[in-house]
Amino acid sequence: MADPREQKLAELLVTYSVQLQKGESCLINAVDIPTSMTEALIKAVYAAGGYPVVNLWNQRIERAMCEDATEHSLAKWADVDTYRMKQMDAFIGIRGIANVRELATIAEKTNLASKYYNTPVHMKTRLTQTKWVVLRYPTEVMAMQAGKGTVEFEEFFYKVCTQVDYNAMAAAMAEAKTFLDTVDRVHIKAKNTDLAFSVKGMPWVPCAGRMNIPDGEIYSCPVKDSVNGTITYNAESTYHGHCFKDVSFTFKDGKIIEAHADDDALLNDILDIDEGARYIGEFALGCNPGILEPMDNTLFDEKIFGSIHFTPGNAYEDCDNTNRSAVHWDLVQIQRPEYGGGEMYFDDVLVRKDGIFVHPRLTCLNLSL
Repeated sequence: MADPREQKLAELLVTYSVQLQKGESCLINAVDIPTSMTEALIKAVYAAGGYPVVNLWNQRIERAMCEDATEHSLAKWADVDTYRMKQMDAFIGIRGIANVRELATIAEKTNLASKYYNTPVHMKTRLTQTKWVVLRYPTEVMAMQAGKGTVEFEEFFYKVCTQVDYNAMAAAMAEAKTFLDTVDRVHIKAKNTDLAFSVKGMPWVPCAGRMNIPDGEIYSCPVKDSVNGTITYNAESTYHGHCFKDVSFTFKDGKIIEAHADDDALLNDILDIDEGARYIGEFALGCNPGILEPMDNTLFDEKIFGSIHFTPGNAYEDCDNTNRSAVHWDLVQIQRPEYGGGEMYFDDVLVRKDGIFVHPRLTCLNLSL
């Protein structure tokens, strides 16, 4: 029997997130998820009058494709998948987590795949030419990462994914955007953090369930050469299979000139993939009231209420400081008191204290379930 929670999630993704219209094609990229979830998505696409196309995938195949890859093999793979992506009107990428360390021992190859496969297929084609949404599917591994029992985690997952009033969230973000779009200088203070930059002329983009589920962030982008100071992140983050802890960056005129973590060499290998990896492509405010604790899963952690993420790598075209990179790594700092607190100033005015917005133009972002 089909799980009604899967059906509800599929309907949300098709009708709300990508707003699929009659006659539009939708690529369902299903990675390590149950057949029942893929079936629910196919049915939802057909119900909307669309044309489903399915790609079944898993992490072990991903490793096999990367482990012995060359620039030429990755380019050929990318050519095929770029062609398919260009035929699509919409993209739904849903991934279960089977082994978070699957790629940990082939970092050099996964960095190569980021450059020669992910950049043309996803950065240059999917992000710019399709209506897209990406999400995770609840697994026992994710439950372990979240420190919860399996059934307990499933209940949490479907609550923060499908029981959120995304229309109310969108309205609050639209209200906040009228003020945020006037901001020039940003100053962030927290434990081992004193960071300043400008967002002058950069738009703020509300994220309320269209491109991610769960959602709950509003993002902008620093002027590329304006970032100075130091930031230390307090949420662990897995990148290409390695779980990085205590990541810290020091910036001068926009560029990361010093980088530290539990593995400095591996961290700097990522930042040296290309020139743009040492510059910032996104600055975002997390405000999903149902997500409070990190679980080493970017699509959840970057939405944590009272957090920011400050992202080395590629900038999105809808908020573009011209930085281009194969990297886009959403690293998270939580500023609520139990994580050390923090202050955020816009144009020398305190706007958020210990994760709570205190500026009257932004209190609308103190959302509740």
